[in-house]
Amino acid sequence: MPSPSSRRSSRPSRRTVLATGSALGGTLLAGGLPAQASAATAAEAGSDPWRTVLDDADLVWQRMPKTWYEGPYLGNGFLGSGIYAEPAPEGDTDGDTGAETFQAVRFNVQHSEVQDHRPQFGSLFGLARLPIGHFTLEPVGTITSLDWRLGLRDAELTGTLTTDRGTLTIRALVHTSRSVLAVEVTPSEGERDFTWVFHPAKAISPRAGFRPLPEGYAANPPAETGDHDGISAAVQPLLSGGQHVTAWRERTWGGTRTLYAHVAHSYPKSTALGRALATVRDASKLSYDLLTVAHRAWWRAFYRKSFLSLPDARIQRFYWIQLYKTASAARRDAPVMATSGPWLESTPWPATWWNLNVQLEYWLIHGSNHLELDAVTRALSEFRDNLRAEMAPAYRADSLGIPRTTDASLVNGGATIPVLGYGVGIPGQDPPTPEVGNLAWALHNVWLSYRHTMDESILRDVLFPLLRKAINYYLHFLEPGTDGKLHLPATFSPEYGGNSRDCNYDLMLLTWGCRTLLDSAELLGIDDELAPRWREVLARRVAYPTDENGFMIGADIPFAKSHRHYSHLLAVYPLYELTGRTADEKALIEKSLAHWVGFEGALQGYTFTGAASMSALLGKGEDALTYLGQLMTRFIQPNTMYKETGPVIETPLSAAQSLHDMICQSWGGVIRVFPALPAAWGDLTVHNFRTQGAFLLSAVRKAGVTRWVRLLSEAGAPCVVQHGIAGPIEVRDSLGRPLRYESVDDGAIQVRLPKGESALITAKGDRPDLRITPVEPNEEAPRWGLPTP
Repeated sequence: MPSPSSRRSSRPSRRTVLATGSALGGTLLAGGLPAQASAATAAEAGSDPWRTVLDDADLVWQRMPKTWYEGPYLGNGFLGSGIYAEPAPEGDTDGDTGAETFQAVRFNVQHSEVQDHRPQFGSLFGLARLPIGHFTLEPVGTITSLDWRLGLRDAELTGTLTTDRGTLTIRALVHTSRSVLAVEVTPSEGERDFTWVFHPAKAISPRAGFRPLPEGYAANPPAETGDHDGISAAVQPLLSGGQHVTAWRERTWGGTRTLYAHVAHSYPKSTALGRALATVRDASKLSYDLLTVAHRAWWRAFYRKSFLSLPDARIQRFYWIQLYKTASAARRDAPVMATSGPWLESTPWPATWWNLNVQLEYWLIHGSNHLELDAVTRALSEFRDNLRAEMAPAYRADSLGIPRTTDASLVNGGATIPVLGYGVGIPGQDPPTPEVGNLAWALHNVWLSYRHTMDESILRDVLFPLLRKAINYYLHFLEPGTDGKLHLPATFSPEYGGNSRDCNYDLMLLTWGCRTLLDSAELLGIDDELAPRWREVLARRVAYPTDENGFMIGADIPFAKSHRHYSHLLAVYPLYELTGRTADEKALIEKSLAHWVGFEGALQGYTFTGAASMSALLGKGEDALTYLGQLMTRFIQPNTMYKETGPVIETPLSAAQSLHDMICQSWGGVIRVFPALPAAWGDLTVHNFRTQGAFLLSAVRKAGVTRWVRLLSEAGAPCVVQHGIAGPIEVRDSLGRPLRYESVDDGAIQVRLPKGESALITAKGDRPDLRITPVEPNEEAPRWGLPTP
């Protein structure tokens, strides 16, 4: 098999044009609209835009990755593997040259379902995700070089390890449906005796490495490793009952040896062993090549649901890597992503975080047309009874909330004990810290899923009933002040420190929630008894506290120190309640944004993704790109991962959403095409970008001019679009016939589009080429990974 580097020259140019049928629509209909075709449609490498952009985005390694932040990663939402050098003993270097030497490569084995089940110790210890272990690939000789490629299109790691005794040619994947780590190794003669070794991890919360253990808390007993009719298994018993099991076997196929590994978790029963053995036994009947068939088909269909190409090669590659990363870390039926996704590493945060992380992790699934990854809507619906149990007893009958941290089933455990967990709390009381708004913010993600699909079942069965109880919790505490306005007692704005009356985090979410409940009740035909109260809140609630610097944290706390979180700015982004529609409102947003990012010291990566999206809201594409540039240079790691004290996955994923916000916005019932592009992005192509109202947008920009815009309606919702095409326009249907439209405010038009119908907007008399092609990069840029400098 050729090495990854030897295949580079055969790649198609980024100028490749899609000539004939594919899901992108290269076949032109009579009316000039791209035809829709199956995502499985075959396309030649030279005419397939997905292959062009995905192959261009592959990560490469010509240097040994030494940490999770540098190495390849594989996953399927459940099983995850991060790959990097097995740490060598300190001072282990080549005696002649002093160069660092490597004796083995680590393939971590972690799983998003594997956790402890001792709620008395809280979510961060007693319900924490537990480390499982890792395999080491141990060559006969000393590793001297490597040449690896993580191929996005097939979600596979390929390449070679070279040692002073020979070579090991590697192919590896985490199978998308079988949940098996498969690693095929083809050794040269000198490396025929390489070995695999499994190293079980100590089953203790990773937080133990950062914080004192709670009284009475102890690690689980050691794993027990044994042979089971030719399959090895490490059985990890849990003190709470249940177990997790890593099972594996190696098989020889011709000149190759393939490792098959699977992880299963069971609680409270000890049934994981049988499932793990059966999965490995079944998978190992297939060669690596046979395993790849279904795996590759899934991934190739996944990518073809949307398309984006822009002239910044580094950012374009980054974007497609985030789609790969999200599909490696998320599935609808998988646990909501914890802070590091399925790849658990040393971290003080071995849980799911609900005061920002979850929300940012899942935003990009909407525009990229990947609602099949929406675990948030599913989990909030499935575990709603657990949310009730997290409330103080006096409020369980009619209120819901979500603690800052939970396990996979949305349980916190020690929420009422400050040292063990972070509960919802009670406004006006402390401890526990009254962090009340997290459920309402999480439900905004559910609302986005509804708006991007117009699936009424999401609105009726999940959003409305849960939001009603989340907002009802606030209603217990709203009281009129001497000014006649409704006020909130002291609550907490995530991460700033200190509680404040009329906290903007809560006031903004309360406002959004009441408005959304009223709109939802009308859509669902519900005459809700609480509707008059929701209207009263909107009419009488106190204004958001501000001062000369813009939005405050709350009435008692000005924004006066460096702070990474934009919890005090949610009405601007992502709620889009304040959008700069008046000069005063725009000035307030600009002042608040500048004041927020003006304090260096505590700013982190997602500070800059939030600032980029707020700049995009204001139409400031240059500012948005500048913020993303700071993110890339200051925070993003070689493999596009991100770290603070430990690994956290949300920031790079939210950067993909910032790109979405620059390319298309659809808040307020208006689709805005290319609202905040920097001048350097004169060419841009987007296809099947999903917008609110359940429209699929395709559009092309060339030399700074939007050439055409196409919208396909999936739900028959009202279609209002700011198309950005200067001068007179034409609007045609899928057969090329003229469509009537009405001009509305701000250069937008309204088009009547029944469900299943599409509209093409062009300049009058223009008949542009409607085929979608990848955009030519402005300049060369290094690949992600660790290429040769």
